[in-house]
Amino acid sequence: MPRSAITVSLVTEAKGGPFVFWDDLPGACRHAAELGFDAIELFAPGPDAVPKQELTALLKSHRLNLAAVGTGAGWVKHKLTLTSPDQSIRQRATEFIRSMIDFGGVHGAPAIIGSMQGRWGDGVSKDQALDWLREALNDLGAYATRHNVPLIYEPLNRYETNLVNQVATGVELMESLQTDNVRLLADLFHMNIEESDLAAAIRAGGHWIGHIHFVDSNRRPVGFGHLSYPPILEALKSIDYEGYLSAEALPWPDSLGAAQQTIQCIDAISIWSDR
Repeated sequence: MPRSAITVSLVTEAKGGPFVFWDDLPGACRHAAELGFDAIELFAPGPDAVPKQELTALLKSHRLNLAAVGTGAGWVKHKLTLTSPDQSIRQRATEFIRSMIDFGGVHGAPAIIGSMQGRWGDGVSKDQALDWLREALNDLGAYATRHNVPLIYEPLNRYETNLVNQVATGVELMESLQTDNVRLLADLFHMNIEESDLAAAIRAGGHWIGHIHFVDSNRRPVGFGHLSYPPILEALKSIDYEGYLSAEALPWPDSLGAAQQTIQCIDAISIWSDR
């Protein structure tokens, strides 16, 4: 059975983005625990945002896991991407992601590469950008093994990248890597834009899917958009998915309301799955 997670952002530059809780990490952990979540997914400005002992104590006291850590601050704060035409920027992007792998890895959490993948254009061909991306994923996927966690790569919608937009294309990318330690993040919001059949896309992703952003069509919490979830849940069962259903959702109508809506839906899924 998949586990539940809720997103927490500490990145000032990402204000207005799709994260349920903001800024107050202790408060977010308290609410997550009270509502019955298994974990938090943390978006931090860098590896030094929360001292290791402080985060360990927070997670332990609230009996929470760390589901994953985002690397998006590398883009929104520092404008670093793995496919920049500037070699020094690509190197700094890799170093930033390594630091976030270490940050999450000590808590058993993988790092997610989403916006830091970049895009092709402005003198960089698609083939060249994908070659740089493969090189980085091979390097970083291998690096993540030291913490015994995978690296998570996220296909994004066409408005955020022109590299990999669909799960099937993500699988092709995974199969072209030398490392076997990279998995896909299937984000239902991005998939709603790019996939003609979300359930079929999940089945095509199969064992490559390592993380789910559990959200509705309009980036509001599950149940506040128009997605049909039974086919999606059947597809997740068919691939034996046991990772996290993580709410990377807007805090709508507010943070607590979004969290309550999400956990109620996940609890309903638990009942439905046992039938």
